[in-house]
Amino acid sequence: MKFFLGFNKLDLRINTAEDEWVFKEEPHSSRRQEILRKYPEIKKLMGYDPSIAYIVTLEVFIQIAACYMLRDANWSTIFILAYCFGGVLNHSLGSAIHEIGHNLAFGHSRPWANRILSIWCNLPIVAPMAISYKKYHQDHHRYLGEENQDVDIPTRLESFLFRHPITKIIWLMVHPIIHAIRPFYKSPKPLTGWEIINTICQMTFNGLVLYFLGIKSLTYLLAGTLMALGFHPLAGHFISEHYLFHGKQATTSYYGPLNFILFNVGYHIEHHDFPYIPYNRLPEVRKIAAEYYDHPYHTSWVKVLWDFVFDSNMGPHARGVGYRKDELKEE
Repeated sequence: MKFFLGFNKLDLRINTAEDEWVFKEEPHSSRRQEILRKYPEIKKLMGYDPSIAYIVTLEVFIQIAACYMLRDANWSTIFILAYCFGGVLNHSLGSAIHEIGHNLAFGHSRPWANRILSIWCNLPIVAPMAISYKKYHQDHHRYLGEENQDVDIPTRLESFLFRHPITKIIWLMVHPIIHAIRPFYKSPKPLTGWEIINTICQMTFNGLVLYFLGIKSLTYLLAGTLMALGFHPLAGHFISEHYLFHGKQATTSYYGPLNFILFNVGYHIEHHDFPYIPYNRLPEVRKIAAEYYDHPYHTSWVKVLWDFVFDSNMGPHARGVGYRKDELKEE
């Protein structure tokens, strides 16, 4: 039996600590249960993989070295390398923060280790976001498709303002800022001690870069974050994951070479089905339960961005909320 990944009204009841990633009664829950009944061997893939710590540590040191080498570079070199190189590494680190936020580096029993590693990944990104991201990303999984609780869903104002190709390009360019602040006004949560630690560590790192290496090095890091998370080929994954390119399919995967850079974030149906399986084991999920992943999928994030901008049916309004797309057509 195949499941169509559409949206129905969700009724979630979850009574677990914040470090336990267990989900019930959301669009992927019944799929998960059936897949596991048919393929119980998938349970062996669950767990964590600390090898990601070596990868992200190398990426952080590469960025620090790049800051040193670019401290006296001209501004055009700063921005070109920020877009083509530094931003790619920062986006990779952002995807690692997503992975680590699921406690998939050191497991649920060592949440402090996962959080410290995510703060380490955060350093070249400039803006302190690792801990806040984990806090709000849990709601994305728990309440997938719920307009007022899934903070990944654009607001009605965004859907209204950004409908023309030019305005959609502008939306993509400023998406890192919108995506960062949306949770705080859409579904605000109390500030935690770990968020304060994250901010202190980040501001200290930023200050050290500015003091010892100068404004150009800090600009290289910040510009890379803003550009690579905005109008950039890698940023196509933000659009490909849950926008309604294929009818009412709520979640869509991407199978292409850029998964290597972003820790297999493109295996998105697989990830939502099994958010407690590390990134490097998700292809095995698809291999074992192939018939459950026989859905339309993306092969190019560049094409995703092109279609998002120039297809009148696409835009911030085309996110996976069942009623919104039809409702906006009537306005």
